[in-house]
Amino acid sequence: MIFQELQENAKKLTQNFDTITEKRKAQLETLSAYIQKNYENKKTPKLIVICTHNSRRSHLGQLWLAAAADYYKLPAMETFSGGTEATAFNPNAVAAMQRIGFKIFALIEAENSVYAVQWKEDQPSYHAFSKRFENAQNPTEEFAAIMVCTEADQGCPFVPGTDFRIALPFEDPKAFDGTLQEAAKYDERCEQIGTEMLYVLSKVSID
Repeated sequence: MIFQELQENAKKLTQNFDTITEKRKAQLETLSAYIQKNYENKKTPKLIVICTHNSRRSHLGQLWLAAAADYYKLPAMETFSGGTEATAFNPNAVAAMQRIGFKIFALIEAENSVYAVQWKEDQPSYHAFSKRFENAQNPTEEFAAIMVCTEADQGCPFVPGTDFRIALPFEDPKAFDGTLQEAAKYDERCEQIGTEMLYVLSKVSID
C-alpha cells in the first residue's frame, strides 16, 4: 500500500478530475486504452515519460504513473523517464514530490545526483537520475513514449522502438526558479501531473 500521506493526497487529486478539459481527457484516455490493451494481451505495460532535460516534468510524470498504478491496485507496470539530453533531477522537483508524500533522498550527491525514491511500504527504492531516453536502463521496444514538453516533442519526432506515442505537454515550473512563487508553482505542476496520471489509470479496468 502506498504511504498514507501520499494516499490521502492522491485521493484529493482524484476529486480534481472535473478540472481536466474534455479535449485533454480524450487525449489521456488514448493512453489509458494503450495500457488496457497491454493488460488484455497479458503484457506488462512499459511507459517512458520524456522531456528535454529529464529534470522536472518527466520525473514527475514517471513517478506519478508508478504511484497511481499502486493506488488503483493495478498489475505490474514499468515506468521510466528520459530526456533529449541529460542534466539533473532538479531539487525543486524533488522537494515538491517530497511535500506530496513521496520518500526521496540522495544516494549519490553529484552534478547529476542519484536519488532513492519510494512511494509504498516495503518497496525496494527506485533510483532516479537524469538520463537520455536511449539510456540502457530504458526500454528499447514495445513501449509508450509520453512527451511532456513541446520542445522534446518537436526535437525528437521519432523515438525508436515505441509502439505508441503521445504528446501531453505541461508548462515548465523552471520559469519560477529563484522567485517567491517557486515552491507554489512546483507544487501546482506536481499536482496537475498527478491528477492527470491518476485520471489515466482510473480508466483502466482489470477483471
